[in-house]
Amino acid sequence: MAVNDKEFLEYVVKSLVDHPDKVKVDRKVDEMGVLLTLDLDPEDMGYVIGRKGQNARAVRTLLRLVGARNSAHVNLKINEPEGGRAPREGDDRGTTTEEADTSAVDDLKI
Repeated sequence: MAVNDKEFLEYVVKSLVDHPDKVKVDRKVDEMGVLLTLDLDPEDMGYVIGRKGQNARAVRTLLRLVGARNSAHVNLKINEPEGGRAPREGDDRGTTTEEADTSAVDDLKI
């Protein structure tokens, strides 16, 4: 029995997320191999990506194994939803390291 890479990806991702009905996988084949494009709810991005990208890396590894069984090179592209990566409250992404360091030094009284 050959495993369909698209169905496999849908099964794995739907098992991870809170909104499985919003998971959409698009499959395209070209001379480079198979490209699976994943769209999902913005709230579920963290579950699919995982801490430091560990979940996404694991899913990509499994897809490579499924592709190897079917003699195909499978790649995964995870589409970032519109408005993704918005800075959270208390997030200091806007300040540079120098600004953060000098403000800490200014507070010291010697």
